[in-house]
Amino acid sequence: MTVTWAPSWPLIATKNLELRKRRGLIIVVALLTVGPTVLILGLRLIFHAVDPASYGPAGTPGLFQTLCNLMAEFGFLSAAALGASAGTTDLSDGMFRHLVITGRSRLALYLARIPAGLAILLPLAAVAFTALCLVTSYAGVPQPTSVNVGSVSAPAHFDQAELQSWLLQHPQQAASALPLGSATGAAQIRSAIDQNIASLYQDYSANEIAGSNPAANEMAKIGLWLELEVGIGFMVGLGLGSLTGQRTLTTITLIGLEIIVTPILAGHVIPYFLDGQRLVVGLAMDQLRPAALAPGTGPGGGPGRVVFGGRGALGIPPMPTWAMISVIVGWIVGWSVIGAWRMITRDA
Repeated sequence: MTVTWAPSWPLIATKNLELRKRRGLIIVVALLTVGPTVLILGLRLIFHAVDPASYGPAGTPGLFQTLCNLMAEFGFLSAAALGASAGTTDLSDGMFRHLVITGRSRLALYLARIPAGLAILLPLAAVAFTALCLVTSYAGVPQPTSVNVGSVSAPAHFDQAELQSWLLQHPQQAASALPLGSATGAAQIRSAIDQNIASLYQDYSANEIAGSNPAANEMAKIGLWLELEVGIGFMVGLGLGSLTGQRTLTTITLIGLEIIVTPILAGHVIPYFLDGQRLVVGLAMDQLRPAALAPGTGPGGGPGRVVFGGRGALGIPPMPTWAMISVIVGWIVGWSVIGAWRMITRDA
């Protein structure tokens, strides 16, 4: 019999069934991935239908941002838990020795878990995000036609040159948004606009993002980013679970990484350790976070650096694009290699 490292479809289907038979785990994963979005949107739709005068539309830009960020956090955690279970299920069930005796490739046994787990997680994340997009688009607030810049209300959808031209054409409105002091002449206003247009446009862009529903192409980017977040959580959980052989330890470790370690490292520069901070995958994913999810004005946040349509949400200086890609790919490939190596070398 020829032993191949590539997992067969029956093997993948078997591993998928093994995961689905853990009904308690699957229910928790589904509740964490889909539950918050469906519950919050459902309640808002009901409240608005019953009393529209007291309760506004169900979908708002602020709620869209909040639920997307919530889906990313819970999606990573639920994916990590499922990955940890996938990486340890044969050991905990006492089946690993029997699988090895059959002569199957150990590498194939590991690789089969990847599509088996992602086939459960990715559709759940897609369902939750699709529901959010539909409610935001069809049961949300009307798109604004103007954007506030300081105390000035300018038309929406301007680029930097158009905003600069509009401010020059409306010097009195521009004067109230600029730090002119006692200077109010046309020449001083023009000079102040030219000097401050970059920061003014940054504020304009952030306020436009915060007050507008994302466009269809932006929603697509957010959806792909969410799926990548879920996929990384599963791959890391699978690799670490295979390495440790302990589902509980793996899950607790990744929960701590996601909700404690990553926020601390993302929000503060540790002297002489900035490059070490950037090795954490959560920081790379925060930098890749799409623009509609990062409209804040904190240091390093806001519009930030555009990377593949994403804008940094970090409180530390962003890393170069090649470094960000390397960190994300490195975590996916690295933990896959570690997990596969441990399965290959584990005593049966």
